[in-house]
Amino acid sequence: MVEKNPTEVVIDCHGVGYHVNISLHTFSLLPNTDNVKLYTFLQIKEDAHTLFGFVEKAERELFKLLLSVSGVGASTARTMLSSLEPREIINAVGSGNLGVIQSIKGIGSKTAQRIILDIKDKVLKLYDLEELSVSGYNTNKDEALSALEVLGFNKKLAEKAIEKIVKDTPEASVEAIIKQALKNL
Repeated sequence: MVEKNPTEVVIDCHGVGYHVNISLHTFSLLPNTDNVKLYTFLQIKEDAHTLFGFVEKAERELFKLLLSVSGVGASTARTMLSSLEPREIINAVGSGNLGVIQSIKGIGSKTAQRIILDIKDKVLKLYDLEELSVSGYNTNKDEALSALEVLGFNKKLAEKAIEKIVKDTPEASVEAIIKQALKNL
């Protein structure tokens, strides 16, 4: 690795420098050493050949799935992977959670619906998610978040608090999540 920036790296491969676009998730996982291994995806268009790199194979596969959605280009897919962890995107798509997808900058309701409609089945099959269990706890999470926002709490802080609670007790009711979050906020 010759250069390292939050959005791109330059990899020297036997004397040839390759400009590789990366997500913030990949940037956070890059080691501080010069030798790195990236899983790449080459996008060929009329006017450019663009290389995208990922530390994890799973992130690259999710990137390719997102590209298969009409209206989602490489920059939108990269923004999604920079805004949320791949696991969060997978859970949101698998459970049909429009709110999480729409929270990403540049994604409106129609695009979010199209993403869920187009790749939900593939995500459920690829990542062995059980549709009902995932959507069940996401609904509670969303309702709790909405309630905390109405009470005037910062959305980001409330999301973090709720994530921790749901991670510790996935079967918690909406009321239990709100009560616990109020204690932590």
